[in-house]
Amino acid sequence: MGLFGKEKENAAVSTERKALGACLQAVRTTTPLIHNITNYVTVNDVANALLACGGSPIMSDEPMDVYDITSICGGLNINIGTLNERSIEAMTVAGSRARSLGHVILLDPVGAGASTLRTTTAQTIVNTVRPDVIRGNISEIKTLAKGTGTTKGVDADAADTVTEENLDEMVSFVKNFAAKVNAVIAITGAIDLVADGNVCYVIRNGRPEMSKITGTGCQLSAVATAYAVANPENKVDAVAAAVCLMGLAGEIGWSRMQEGDGNSTYRNRIIDAIFNMDSKTLEEGAKYEIR
Repeated sequence: MGLFGKEKENAAVSTERKALGACLQAVRTTTPLIHNITNYVTVNDVANALLACGGSPIMSDEPMDVYDITSICGGLNINIGTLNERSIEAMTVAGSRARSLGHVILLDPVGAGASTLRTTTAQTIVNTVRPDVIRGNISEIKTLAKGTGTTKGVDADAADTVTEENLDEMVSFVKNFAAKVNAVIAITGAIDLVADGNVCYVIRNGRPEMSKITGTGCQLSAVATAYAVANPENKVDAVAAAVCLMGLAGEIGWSRMQEGDGNSTYRNRIIDAIFNMDSKTLEEGAKYEIR
């Protein structure tokens, strides 16, 4: 017998959620090695988040080192949070090498729109390295799409938010940009969007308190790289799984806060929640729809 109406819809959702759990399990099974050229503010937390999710981190931003380092890895996570001439050269060298080897490349365009250097560097990476995944806040992604933009430091501009009121418009925007650059685009905020040119995950996991911790976005970029490496034929679902994982870890971590705990403790509880996450917990806790 076939499935009809709500029963059919529930079966489809169940299948999708199992796919997210399968993405998690693939990371745990394969332990993808990820080369991170990331910012100095969050490098330790990025490494620990990767270890917690089941991946393995290498950090190197020396131009004479990155060609060899990225050659032995499965993926490259480029984060432009603390730019300098040396790190920009390293991003170019590593990105070119990773592209030639067919490795997964993720770009986190931190602060694109805040300065000419950040905007130009991010746009150059998109055009020359051609990342498989781009993860940022809405202001950063709009800057890449339009060529100009504004941000509040490295945070999204208050005028740039994904809301229930503009959700249809934002879904169309992210799908179109994903198709244009041939990449999975992940926009993170109060409502997260993960899209390729065909589908968009609208994700509602997370806690507002996560914005009080420096580095949750950087951690997510590294974890998303690992997920994309471990699930090469299913990148949009893999990145959506990583975004759901991070948001759910924020929810679980917050539920375990005690009197007197602050943002430093919360950071650790999020990483612990990532470490202890399993497929069943992710499948049952992921809050999303697909458009």
